Amino acid sequence: MSDIQNVRPQHANTISEWDLAADVVIAGYGVAGVCAAIESARAGADTLILERTGGWGGAAALSGGFIYLGGGTPLQKALGFEDTAENMEAFLLAALGPGADSAKIHDYCQGSVEHFEWLVAQGVPFKEEFWGEPGWEPPGDHGLMYSGGENAAPLNTIASPAPRGHLPQMTDKRTGERGGGYMLMKPLADTAESVGVRAEYDIRIERLIIDDDGRTVGVVAKRYGRRLTVRARRGVVLATGSFAYNQQMVATFTPRLIGRPAASIEQHDGIGIQVAQALGAQLAHMDAAEVAFFADPQVLVRGILVNGRGQRYIPEDTYPGRIGQATLNQQDNQAYLIIDEPSLEAAFATESTSAAMRRPPTWAAETVEELEAEIGLPTGALKTTIDVYNQHARQGADPLLGKKRQWVQPITTPLAAYDLRECTGGFTLGGLATDLDSRVLHVSGDPIPGLFAAGRCTSGICAGGYASGASLGDGSFYGRRAGRAAARRIAE
Repeated sequence: MSDIQNVRPQHANTISEWDLAADVVIAGYGVAGVCAAIESARAGADTLILERTGGWGGAAALSGGFIYLGGGTPLQKALGFEDTAENMEAFLLAALGPGADSAKIHDYCQGSVEHFEWLVAQGVPFKEEFWGEPGWEPPGDHGLMYSGGENAAPLNTIASPAPRGHLPQMTDKRTGERGGGYMLMKPLADTAESVGVRAEYDIRIERLIIDDDGRTVGVVAKRYGRRLTVRARRGVVLATGSFAYNQQMVATFTPRLIGRPAASIEQHDGIGIQVAQALGAQLAHMDAAEVAFFADPQVLVRGILVNGRGQRYIPEDTYPGRIGQATLNQQDNQAYLIIDEPSLEAAFATESTSAAMRRPPTWAAETVEELEAEIGLPTGALKTTIDVYNQHARQGADPLLGKKRQWVQPITTPLAAYDLRECTGGFTLGGLATDLDSRVLHVSGDPIPGLFAAGRCTSGICAGGYASGASLGDGSFYGRRAGRAAARRIAE
C-alpha cells in the first residue's frame, strides 16, 4: 500500500522519455475498465489498459455476476414483468440510502434498457428463466431474480415490485470460480481485444502525472519493481476498485468492517482513490458499505430474526444484504435466528446455492423459556416476541414488519436458534465523486482535467443501501461513459 507521500502527482516536465503511451490509459481490467476501453476504442482512441494482476477480470469475474437493470428490459418483458424507469428510480431512491445521488440514479434508470441491449450486443448472454426462491443467487443459469428486496416490506409499498437482478447465463457453473461474473467479463474482454484495446499486465499504478496546467496526462506505475511512466494523450480512467483491503482506510471510514471478511479481492486497496485525492479530488459516502449476511435465505425466511434484546427488527424475507446492513449498523451485530423443527426441515429440503451455509443450530430446546435461557436473552423477552408473532401468524399476517404471507406461520416447539452474531462481512461503497460523464470532481466542484473514474473506486449510485448488481451495473454503465468522455478530451 502506498503512503500519502508516494501518491503525490509527478510533473510531466520531469519526464524525458515515456515508457508507454496511448490516447486513453485505463487503470484496471475489471468491468468498469473493460467497458471504458470498448467505448474509448470505438470512439477512435488508441486505448491501453494497465492491469495489476496477470490477467483480465478483477473482482467482477469472481462475483455472482448480477447486473442491476430495469425499466422494462427485454428480459423482464419476456418473463412477464412490467417495469418502468420511473418505477425503478422510485425503488432505488428509497433503497440506496440517504443522500444518494438522485441525478445519477435518474440517469442510470433512464439508460438501463439501452445498457442491457448494449451488453447483449457485446455477446453477454441472458437466459429467459426467472428464479423466484429466496437466495443470494440462483442455483442454475436463470437469468432474472429479485436482488434488492424489491418485493419485501417496506420497499414493496414504495414502488411496484419488479425483479432487476440480471444474471449472465453460465456455462459449467462453479460458484465463486466460474459464475455469472466470469460469463459477464469473458465476452467483454473478447470484445475489447477485437476492437484493438491493448493491455499490459502486472502493472500497479502509483501516482498520476500532471502538466503545468494541472491536467492529468499520465500515470507512474511499477512492474516487477521497475517504475514506468505511461503517457495519456487524452485522458486517464481510474477503474481500480474499492478500498476494502486497505486497513488504514477501512479503519478511518468504515470501522465496522474491521476484522470482517471483505467480499472483494485484495487488489482493492484504494490506490485509485488516493492518487486522485492527491490532486484534490472530492470524495463521497466513504462510510457506506455493503454488508453480506452469511446465512441461507431459505432458512431465514422460515424463522424470525431477533436482536440482543430478543426483538425482531427486519422482515426476514427481504434482501440478505439489507439484513446484513441492519444487523451490523443498527443492531451492533447482535442477531439470532429462531426457527422450529418443521420449518428447518422444510428449508433444508430446498434447492439453493446457499446450501453451503447450512449447519446445525447453535441451540435447541423443548420450550421457548428454555431456549431464551440458553441464548442468554433477558427473561421473557423472546417469549413476548414469539407470542406477539404467533398471535398474528395464526391469521397469516405480520403487521409489525410486513413479512409476506407465504412465509408467516406460528413458531412451534421444539425449536432452535442460530447464533448469527459473527455472520457479517462486506465491501466499501464510497469513493471519488464523479459527474454523469464520469469526470472526477475537484473539491471545488469542477472536473479535474483529463481524469475520469468508474466502478467501486467511485461513489456510484449507492450511498448506504445496496442491491445485488449495483456494483457491476453502475460500474459498467459509467465505465462506458468514462471511455467515451476520455476519448473526446483531446489535448487542448
